[in-house]
Amino acid sequence: MTETAITPLQRLAKVLQLGTPSMYRNHMYVNGESLYFPTGRVYGGQVIAQAMMAASKTVSPSRLPNSIHGYFISAGDIRQDLLFDVENLRDGRSFSARRVNVTQAQGSILTAIASFQEQGQEGVEFADPMPEGVPEPEALTSAKQLMEPFAEKSSFAKYYAEKSPFDIRHVTRTIMLGADKKSASNDSGKQMVWMKADGTVDVPQVMHRAMLAMGCDQVMLEPVLRRAGLSIATPGISFASIDHSMWWYRDIDITQWHLYVQDTPTAAHGRGLGQAKVYTQDGELVACMTQEVMLRVPEEDLKK
Repeated sequence: MTETAITPLQRLAKVLQLGTPSMYRNHMYVNGESLYFPTGRVYGGQVIAQAMMAASKTVSPSRLPNSIHGYFISAGDIRQDLLFDVENLRDGRSFSARRVNVTQAQGSILTAIASFQEQGQEGVEFADPMPEGVPEPEALTSAKQLMEPFAEKSSFAKYYAEKSPFDIRHVTRTIMLGADKKSASNDSGKQMVWMKADGTVDVPQVMHRAMLAMGCDQVMLEPVLRRAGLSIATPGISFASIDHSMWWYRDIDITQWHLYVQDTPTAAHGRGLGQAKVYTQDGELVACMTQEVMLRVPEEDLKK
């Protein structure tokens, strides 16, 4: 299969496989490449997913990721390879902890700590229920269809229309094309989004979880923008992920629909906090996540 025949989802799976690892003392080193993103910078969701995959190469296959906490140090260049340095912090009876430092020629771009848990452990179990009466994803319009008419005018529209490995369908009004003034006037950043991989892929559970880390980054900023009355198309806007945390509680099938139930509790000092709970279509809560973002807009837009 030629590179041009590879779908965005297959390309993502290839990038998450990383290179051939090498060991030195208590560290494992492995190289990785980047996916295209319109900013020309390494996409945050990609590098944190890769960091988790790199860490997974150092633990037993019986241990799956239960959490990752990443801090974005600086913007990465998609034209350069990434070097993942995985340090073994601890292997206990139930959990393994790893520190991952991701660098390019200019220095660190991400540092993360990942935790892996032995599977099959029992304990207390409960979960918040999925909201009722949510429209099925098949009844909603895909972001690919929404953005296709603008693909030749906007690199972001072209990315979501043609290059994103995910099918994204907003239950609440999308802010990809403009601000949601109604949500802003109600002081609410609440939104719900259906998402799944755009295609099928045969990969282990650890990569399904990594793909969820990649996919969620495409919508985590939106509640902050929604509550602020902004959109990704606001003139002069700039934004970047500061840090990102995820917790997995049940297995993921990224090829199936998942509902992201999102909100934002606060924003100040040019920063906003987004959070999400992720449900299967059957209503099972499988993961939770938070992300803080840097968000700046021209001062005149803040006064409107």
